[in-house]
Amino acid sequence: MTDRTTLRLSDERKRKLDRASKIVAGGADDDPPMSDVIDAALTHLIESEDNLQKVRDQYPPQEIKDCCNTSVIGLRYRTSIDSKWR
Repeated sequence: MTDRTTLRLSDERKRKLDRASKIVAGGADDDPPMSDVIDAALTHLIESEDNLQKVRDQYPPQEIKDCCNTSVIGLRYRTSIDSKWR
C-alpha cells in the first residue's frame, strides 16, 4: 500500500462512506468524522478475516462460504481466504 496525501471521493465512494457513517453513528443526530468511519471499516475487515480463520475447523466449508463471502473477502472452498479487493 502506498501512502497518499489526498483521498479522492468518487460518487460511489461518497455513497459508501455516507452509508457506513450511518452504521457507525451513535444516533440519528450523530455525524461521525470520516476518520472514525474509515477506522471502523478497517477494524471490521481485520476482525472478519480473523473470525473466518478461527471457525474454519468448526463449521462445514460450504456453510462458511455461504455466510461470509463478500466482494472484499472471498473464500475458496476450504483452501484459502483471498482478498478480491482491487
